[in-house]
Amino acid sequence: MLFALYSIAKNTFTETLRQPVYAVIIVSALLLFILAPAISMYTLDEDVKMLRELGLSTLFLAGLFIAVFSATGAITEEIESKTITTVLSKPVARPVFVLGKFLGVAAAVILAHYLGTIAYLLAVRHGVLTTARDTMDIPVIVSATVVLSLAILISAYVNYNYDWNFPASAIVIAAILASFAVLFLTFVDKEWRFGPFIGKFNPFDIYASLLLLMGILVLVALAVLFSTRMNVILTLICCVAVFLLGLISDWLYGQFAARFLWARIGSSLLPNMQVFWVSDAIYETGKIPLSYLWQGLCYSASYTTAILALAIAFFQRRQVG
Repeated sequence: MLFALYSIAKNTFTETLRQPVYAVIIVSALLLFILAPAISMYTLDEDVKMLRELGLSTLFLAGLFIAVFSATGAITEEIESKTITTVLSKPVARPVFVLGKFLGVAAAVILAHYLGTIAYLLAVRHGVLTTARDTMDIPVIVSATVVLSLAILISAYVNYNYDWNFPASAIVIAAILASFAVLFLTFVDKEWRFGPFIGKFNPFDIYASLLLLMGILVLVALAVLFSTRMNVILTLICCVAVFLLGLISDWLYGQFAARFLWARIGSSLLPNMQVFWVSDAIYETGKIPLSYLWQGLCYSASYTTAILALAIAFFQRRQVG
């Protein structure tokens, strides 16, 4: 069973990376991160805070769309093309199939989120040029240029000589090279001075990104759940609806939960995405306690487990032949 789970997850991860929409969403997100410092310079004294909110919003939305399109590509298209019958005709239980698809899509989403987080950290490190005296962070620009250039060149080489998929190779190589770039920039400031942890990376940005990842994994589970019964368009609509309702859950249900049963039931069934969104902390304290990270992890794990259990129950009676 574990081998079947691993095989399904691995194949799903590989196929997700090869989907054109996966690369398109990541490239679009990276372009937004590149433009974010320029967009944020027109907010007077709130430029850095606006840059953070814009970057975190990009991470959240990119994760949402990757989760939806990847899950539907992994499950809905297999059901509609009848290729799922080949898998289920072998000794593979349906719960193993659903869990394997979730793990594969989740791994692809984590990879995209990791690459986006690095781009977000570099954008925040560069900052916003609010006055004529402000100078660009040349080490950040050079590092980003080197990472992107090497990723494209290496991917083109392995695609030409070994027939590796170009977008998938570029994304994986860029994530590896970007890790070294962040490590390098940790010890280099904008004037190229070297020192231990002299790079201006704020733990707040890392914690905020981790919280968003927890929320995105809930959306991955939801996308898998809806994909077992719906097509791509309906899955996208339902996931976006749950995402938006989850962002206003406190306003929609919280104010009535003490007086009405329907509000308590609604607040329990609908995942509260506001838990993972820290825009208030950006403008107020600017800090995220580790205890809150632990609470977010428990909240995300609980909802993800419950949603996957529901997805398995729905898929048990789904006609696929």
